[in-house]
Amino acid sequence: MAADDFDLVASPLRVFGAMLRFYRTRAGLPQTDLATRVHFSDDLISKIEMGQRTPTEEFAAACDAVPEMSTGGALTELRGQLKEALKSRAYPSWFHRWPDKEALASSLRWFELATVPGLLQTEDYARAVLRTRVRATDDEVEKMVAARMERQTTLARDDPAMLWVIIAEGVLRCPVGGSKIMHGQVSHLVEMAHRPNVVVQVIPLAVGAHEGFRGPFIIADFADAPSVGYQDTAVRGQVIEDSDDLISLAVLWETLKSEALSRSASLDLMEDVASTWT
Repeated sequence: MAADDFDLVASPLRVFGAMLRFYRTRAGLPQTDLATRVHFSDDLISKIEMGQRTPTEEFAAACDAVPEMSTGGALTELRGQLKEALKSRAYPSWFHRWPDKEALASSLRWFELATVPGLLQTEDYARAVLRTRVRATDDEVEKMVAARMERQTTLARDDPAMLWVIIAEGVLRCPVGGSKIMHGQVSHLVEMAHRPNVVVQVIPLAVGAHEGFRGPFIIADFADAPSVGYQDTAVRGQVIEDSDDLISLAVLWETLKSEALSRSASLDLMEDVASTWT
Protein backbone atom coordinates (compact mmCIF):
# COMPACT_ATOMS: atom_id res chain seq x y z
CA MET A 1 0.00 0.00 0.00
CA ALA A 2 1.62 3.26 -1.11
CA ALA A 3 1.10 6.68 0.39
CA ASP A 4 -0.27 7.86 -2.97
CA ASP A 5 -3.28 5.58 -2.50
CA PHE A 6 -4.68 8.02 0.07
CA ASP A 7 -6.31 11.41 -0.36
CA LEU A 8 -3.97 13.49 1.79
CA VAL A 9 -6.26 16.51 1.69
CA ALA A 10 -9.22 14.71 3.26
CA SER A 11 -7.81 14.36 6.79
CA PRO A 12 -4.04 13.99 7.13
CA LEU A 13 -4.07 12.58 10.66
CA ARG A 14 -6.74 10.02 9.83
CA VAL A 15 -4.85 9.00 6.71
CA PHE A 16 -1.77 8.18 8.77
CA GLY A 17 -3.91 6.43 11.38
CA ALA A 18 -5.58 4.27 8.74
CA MET A 19 -2.25 3.23 7.28
CA LEU A 20 -0.83 2.42 10.72
CA ARG A 21 -3.91 0.34 11.55
CA PHE A 22 -3.63 -1.50 8.21
CA TYR A 23 -0.02 -2.57 8.80
CA ARG A 24 -0.60 -3.41 12.45
CA THR A 25 -3.68 -5.58 11.89
CA ARG A 26 -2.12 -7.26 8.85
CA ALA A 27 0.78 -8.26 11.12
CA GLY A 28 -1.67 -9.57 13.72
CA LEU A 29 -0.35 -7.21 16.40
CA PRO A 30 -2.68 -5.87 19.10
CA GLN A 31 -2.04 -2.24 20.04
CA THR A 32 -0.49 -3.37 23.33
CA ASP A 33 2.04 -5.59 21.51
CA LEU A 34 3.00 -2.83 19.11
CA ALA A 35 3.36 -0.45 22.06
CA THR A 36 5.89 -2.81 23.65
CA ARG A 37 7.93 -3.02 20.45
CA VAL A 38 8.07 0.71 19.69
CA HIS A 39 8.29 1.94 23.33
CA PHE A 40 5.25 4.19 23.04
CA SER A 41 2.02 3.74 24.99
CA ASP A 42 -0.90 1.76 23.57
CA ASP A 43 -3.10 4.77 24.39
CA LEU A 44 -0.97 6.93 22.08
CA ILE A 45 -1.19 4.30 19.33
CA SER A 46 -4.96 4.21 19.71
CA LYS A 47 -5.23 7.99 19.44
CA ILE A 48 -2.93 8.12 16.41
CA GLU A 49 -4.99 5.42 14.66
CA MET A 50 -8.13 7.45 15.32
CA GLY A 51 -6.51 10.60 13.95
CA GLN A 52 -6.54 12.32 17.34
CA ARG A 53 -2.79 12.66 17.87
CA THR A 54 0.02 13.70 15.58
CA PRO A 55 2.67 11.04 14.86
CA THR A 56 6.23 12.22 15.42
CA GLU A 57 9.09 11.32 13.10
CA GLU A 58 10.45 9.07 15.87
CA PHE A 59 7.13 7.24 16.17
CA ALA A 60 6.87 6.61 12.43
CA ALA A 61 10.47 5.37 12.26
CA ALA A 62 9.94 3.06 15.26
CA CYS A 63 6.88 1.48 13.62
CA ASP A 64 8.71 1.08 10.31
CA ALA A 65 11.46 -0.77 12.22
CA VAL A 66 9.08 -3.49 13.51
CA PRO A 67 9.84 -6.53 11.28
CA GLU A 68 6.34 -8.01 11.48
CA MET A 69 4.84 -4.80 10.09
CA SER A 70 6.79 -4.99 6.79
CA THR A 71 6.06 -1.36 6.00
CA GLY A 72 9.09 -0.80 3.79
CA GLY A 73 9.44 2.67 5.29
CA ALA A 74 5.94 3.69 4.18
CA LEU A 75 4.99 5.30 7.49
CA THR A 76 8.04 7.54 7.52
CA GLU A 77 7.40 8.44 3.88
CA LEU A 78 3.77 9.29 4.59
CA ARG A 79 4.64 11.26 7.70
CA GLY A 80 7.00 13.35 5.57
CA GLN A 81 4.26 14.03 3.03
CA LEU A 82 1.83 14.96 5.77
CA LYS A 83 4.06 17.79 6.99
CA GLU A 84 2.98 20.06 4.15
CA ALA A 85 -0.62 18.84 4.19
CA LEU A 86 -0.89 19.51 7.92
CA LYS A 87 0.65 22.92 7.48
CA SER A 88 -1.71 24.00 4.69
CA ARG A 89 -4.79 22.83 6.60
CA ALA A 90 -3.74 24.23 9.98
CA TYR A 91 -2.86 27.82 9.06
CA PRO A 92 -5.51 30.45 8.27
CA SER A 93 -4.93 32.25 4.97
CA TRP A 94 -3.64 35.44 6.58
CA PHE A 95 -0.92 33.51 8.49
CA HIS A 96 0.59 31.64 5.54
CA ARG A 97 3.24 34.27 4.84
CA TRP A 98 4.66 34.32 8.35
CA PRO A 99 6.13 30.80 8.88
CA ASP A 100 8.34 31.15 5.80
CA LYS A 101 9.65 34.51 7.00
CA GLU A 102 10.17 33.06 10.47
CA ALA A 103 12.16 30.15 9.05
CA LEU A 104 14.44 32.43 6.99
CA ALA A 105 15.12 34.99 9.72
CA SER A 106 18.61 35.44 11.16
CA SER A 107 17.09 36.62 14.43
CA LEU A 108 13.66 36.81 16.04
CA ARG A 109 12.66 39.25 18.79
CA TRP A 110 9.46 38.00 20.40
CA PHE A 111 7.31 39.44 23.18
CA GLU A 112 4.40 37.57 24.79
CA LEU A 113 2.12 38.84 27.53
CA ALA A 114 -0.10 35.82 28.16
CA THR A 115 1.38 32.63 26.68
CA VAL A 116 4.70 30.95 25.97
CA PRO A 117 5.94 31.84 22.45
CA GLY A 118 4.93 29.17 19.92
CA LEU A 119 8.51 28.21 19.06
CA LEU A 120 9.13 27.32 22.72
CA GLN A 121 5.88 25.55 23.54
CA THR A 122 5.73 21.88 24.44
CA GLU A 123 3.22 19.78 22.53
CA ASP A 124 1.00 19.36 25.61
CA TYR A 125 1.03 23.09 26.37
CA ALA A 126 0.25 23.96 22.74
CA ARG A 127 -2.65 21.50 22.76
CA ALA A 128 -4.05 23.01 25.98
CA VAL A 129 -3.84 26.53 24.52
CA LEU A 130 -5.36 25.61 21.17
CA ARG A 131 -8.21 23.65 22.74
CA THR A 132 -9.60 26.91 24.10
CA ARG A 133 -10.69 27.88 20.59
CA VAL A 134 -14.46 27.88 20.33
CA ARG A 135 -15.89 25.23 17.95
CA ALA A 136 -12.46 23.75 17.14
CA THR A 137 -12.73 19.98 16.70
CA ASP A 138 -10.14 17.51 18.01
CA ASP A 139 -8.99 16.95 14.44
CA GLU A 140 -8.53 20.69 13.84
CA VAL A 141 -6.68 21.12 17.14
CA GLU A 142 -4.28 18.28 16.29
CA LYS A 143 -3.56 19.83 12.88
CA MET A 144 -2.75 23.14 14.55
CA VAL A 145 -0.54 21.45 17.16
CA ALA A 146 1.35 19.55 14.44
CA ALA A 147 1.90 22.73 12.45
CA ARG A 148 3.19 24.55 15.54
CA MET A 149 5.61 21.72 16.34
CA GLU A 150 6.78 21.73 12.72
CA ARG A 151 7.62 25.44 12.96
CA GLN A 152 9.99 24.65 15.84
CA THR A 153 12.34 22.78 13.51
CA THR A 154 13.77 26.17 12.54
CA LEU A 155 15.58 26.13 15.91
CA ALA A 156 17.08 22.72 15.14
CA ARG A 157 18.72 23.61 11.83
CA ASP A 158 22.52 23.73 11.48
CA ASP A 159 22.58 27.53 11.65
CA PRO A 160 19.50 28.39 13.73
CA ALA A 161 18.10 31.87 14.15
CA MET A 162 18.90 33.86 17.27
CA LEU A 163 15.69 33.79 19.30
CA TRP A 164 15.35 36.55 21.89
CA VAL A 165 12.18 36.27 23.96
CA ILE A 166 10.65 38.56 26.56
CA ILE A 167 7.66 37.23 28.52
CA ALA A 168 5.60 38.52 31.43
CA GLU A 169 6.01 36.54 34.66
CA GLY A 170 2.30 35.70 34.55
CA VAL A 171 3.06 33.43 31.58
CA LEU A 172 5.02 31.17 33.92
CA ARG A 173 2.34 31.14 36.61
CA CYS A 174 -0.89 30.71 34.65
CA PRO A 175 -1.99 27.03 35.07
CA VAL A 176 -2.43 26.21 31.38
CA GLY A 177 -3.48 22.56 31.22
CA GLY A 178 -2.69 21.93 34.90
CA SER A 179 0.39 21.45 37.07
CA LYS A 180 1.96 18.56 35.15
CA ILE A 181 1.80 20.36 31.82
CA MET A 182 3.11 23.58 33.36
CA HIS A 183 6.02 21.79 35.03
CA GLY A 184 6.98 20.31 31.69
CA GLN A 185 6.55 23.63 29.91
CA VAL A 186 8.51 25.81 32.33
CA SER A 187 11.24 23.16 32.56
CA HIS A 188 11.40 23.16 28.74
CA LEU A 189 11.74 26.94 28.76
CA VAL A 190 14.68 26.65 31.15
CA GLU A 191 16.30 24.01 28.94
CA MET A 192 15.85 26.08 25.79
CA ALA A 193 17.09 29.24 27.51
CA HIS A 194 20.44 27.52 28.12
CA ARG A 195 21.01 27.20 24.37
CA PRO A 196 23.52 29.69 22.96
CA ASN A 197 21.02 30.96 20.36
CA VAL A 198 18.10 31.44 22.77
CA VAL A 199 17.64 34.22 25.32
CA VAL A 200 14.58 34.36 27.58
CA GLN A 201 13.96 37.38 29.79
CA VAL A 202 11.07 37.81 32.20
CA ILE A 203 9.25 40.99 33.19
CA PRO A 204 8.47 40.42 36.89
CA LEU A 205 4.99 40.91 38.32
CA ALA A 206 6.36 43.63 40.61
CA VAL A 207 6.82 45.93 37.60
CA GLY A 208 3.05 46.32 37.41
CA ALA A 209 1.72 48.07 34.30
CA HIS A 210 4.12 48.28 31.34
CA GLU A 211 4.17 48.90 27.60
CA GLY A 212 3.65 45.21 26.88
CA PHE A 213 -0.01 45.59 27.77
CA ARG A 214 -0.45 46.70 24.15
CA GLY A 215 -0.13 43.06 23.14
CA PRO A 216 2.32 40.46 21.75
CA PHE A 217 4.51 41.00 18.70
CA ILE A 218 7.47 39.54 16.82
CA ILE A 219 10.23 41.22 14.83
CA ALA A 220 12.05 39.04 12.29
CA ASP A 221 15.46 40.34 11.19
CA PHE A 222 17.27 39.15 8.06
CA ALA A 223 20.87 39.28 6.88
CA ASP A 224 20.01 40.58 3.41
CA ALA A 225 16.47 41.99 3.64
CA PRO A 226 14.48 44.52 5.68
CA SER A 227 13.00 43.43 8.98
CA VAL A 228 9.38 42.29 9.15
CA GLY A 229 7.01 42.34 12.11
CA TYR A 230 3.99 40.33 13.16
CA GLN A 231 1.18 41.15 15.57
CA ASP A 232 -1.80 39.11 16.70
CA THR A 233 -5.28 40.52 17.23
CA ALA A 234 -8.48 38.89 18.43
CA VAL A 235 -9.61 38.43 14.81
CA ARG A 236 -6.46 37.86 12.76
CA GLY A 237 -2.72 38.35 12.68
CA GLN A 238 -0.98 41.10 10.77
CA VAL A 239 2.37 41.03 8.98
CA ILE A 240 4.00 44.47 9.35
CA GLU A 241 6.36 45.78 6.68
CA ASP A 242 5.92 49.55 6.98
CA SER A 243 9.25 51.07 8.05
CA ASP A 244 7.69 53.57 10.48
CA ASP A 245 5.67 50.82 12.18
CA LEU A 246 8.80 48.67 12.48
CA ILE A 247 10.68 51.55 14.11
CA SER A 248 7.83 51.84 16.62
CA LEU A 249 8.00 48.11 17.35
CA ALA A 250 11.78 48.30 17.81
CA VAL A 251 11.37 51.14 20.33
CA LEU A 252 8.68 49.14 22.13
CA TRP A 253 11.04 46.14 22.25
CA GLU A 254 13.83 48.19 23.82
CA THR A 255 11.39 49.61 26.37
CA LEU A 256 10.30 46.11 27.39
CA LYS A 257 13.93 44.97 27.67
CA SER A 258 14.52 47.75 30.17
CA GLU A 259 11.67 46.40 32.34
CA ALA A 260 12.83 42.75 32.18
CA LEU A 261 15.18 40.89 34.49
CA SER A 262 18.64 40.01 33.21
CA ARG A 263 19.16 36.72 31.38
CA SER A 264 20.64 35.00 34.45
CA ALA A 265 18.05 36.41 36.86
CA SER A 266 15.29 35.34 34.48
CA LEU A 267 16.71 31.80 34.44
CA ASP A 268 16.73 31.75 38.24
CA LEU A 269 13.11 32.86 38.32
CA MET A 270 12.04 30.25 35.75
CA GLU A 271 13.79 27.49 37.70
CA ASP A 272 12.07 28.64 40.90
CA VAL A 273 8.65 28.67 39.24
CA ALA A 274 9.24 25.26 37.65
CA SER A 275 9.78 23.80 41.11
CA THR A 276 6.36 25.06 42.21
CA TRP A 277 4.57 23.13 39.45
CA THR A 278 4.54 19.69 41.05
